[in-house]
Amino acid sequence: MKRKLLSFIIPAYNEEACVDPLYERLSSVFLELTPNYACEAIIVENASTDATYDKLMQIHQRDSRFKILKLARNVGTDGGMTAGLAYAKGDAAILLCSDLEDPPELVLEFVKKWEEGFHNVYGITGRRPNGWLRSINSELFYWIINKMTGGMIPRNASDFRLMDRKLYTVLTQMKEHNRFLRGMVAWTGFRSCGIPYHRGDRAGGESKAYTIAVLQFALRSVLSFSFAPLRFSTFLGLLLSSLSFLAIATLTVKFLLFGVPFPGYGSIMCLILLLFGFLFLVLGIMSEYLGMIFEEVKSRPLFVVEEEVGLQ
Repeated sequence: MKRKLLSFIIPAYNEEACVDPLYERLSSVFLELTPNYACEAIIVENASTDATYDKLMQIHQRDSRFKILKLARNVGTDGGMTAGLAYAKGDAAILLCSDLEDPPELVLEFVKKWEEGFHNVYGITGRRPNGWLRSINSELFYWIINKMTGGMIPRNASDFRLMDRKLYTVLTQMKEHNRFLRGMVAWTGFRSCGIPYHRGDRAGGESKAYTIAVLQFALRSVLSFSFAPLRFSTFLGLLLSSLSFLAIATLTVKFLLFGVPFPGYGSIMCLILLLFGFLFLVLGIMSEYLGMIFEEVKSRPLFVVEEEVGLQ
């Protein structure tokens, strides 16, 4: 009986301190899966500037199950996972980050749920402390995106997941550049379940999740999955128009009763500044959407491959 193949998709950017521990822990997981499953790891080398690629080549020479997809330019974590999925051949694909904050051992539980008939088995993070700012950002992001998508994206769902071939094949057919894989997976509607877990410490090196980069990713994710900001602009315009008519009516009544049409110069200036602030907010929202449309219509490839090692 032919064993099912599991493809591990692992993006790596400047992770020279993590790839050796990653190999050791994944090898142990492969050993536990081997009686019933064949395994491969596709490491997407995301245009690193350190010794990540050299170390990955050494690992591949020791173990041919570890394959390398070297990209010519960095396309981010979601882009790297997209590239790996395009080369996956497994009956299921497992998305895993190379820093080992997500425990590879949990894949054993993912596989059990997959065999029960779930097409998408994702990790639900019990977030460890990353500083008060990161914690607030994470909570705010999930609250906003749940409200704006009607609860489509599960709270604290991570990219760490197992996907059936039917599901990840659909993902590879989706060519949008502003990619938010968690949202794209949820959009497909395949049968899903979550498994809670606690993130650990990095195996080495420093996190690439800087605050500004995380906020930019969160903004793109929200805009790519919701028209709510545009609807908010419409609502804001109607609200301000109504308030303006109400203010005009009030001032007219005051003029007829007291002969003083305006309460003062300062209040007028404050009102003008407030209205201009709202105006530029609306223009900013529209500009973000316009920028995303501009990125899509260029139709450039989602990733550029420089070298394939062990991928035939």
